[in-house]
Amino acid sequence: MSISLTPNQERLIQAKLQDGKYHSAEEILEIALRLLDEYDRANAEWVVEVQEKIDAAIIASEQTPPLDGELFVNQILERFRQVPQEPA
Repeated sequence: MSISLTPNQERLIQAKLQDGKYHSAEEILEIALRLLDEYDRANAEWVVEVQEKIDAAIIASEQTPPLDGELFVNQILERFRQVPQEPA
C-alpha cells in the first residue's frame, strides 16, 4: 500500500523525527494507528455505556408515575424559601 501525506502531515512527522524521540516515519505511523485503534475501541465502549444508561432511564421512567411540572417547580421554590438567608 502506498499513501500520500499532506504537507502539514509531512511537517509534523519531520518535526517528530528531528526531536529524536522517534527513529522512523513508520514508527510514528505505527503509534498513530495504535492510538486510533484504542480511540475507536474506547468510543465504541462509550456508545454502549451511554445506550445502557438511556435504556435504564427509559425503563425507570416507564415505572415512575409522571410528575406535575407546576407542582414540582413549586416544591423546589418552597425549599429555596426555607433555606436561611445569610446576612448581606
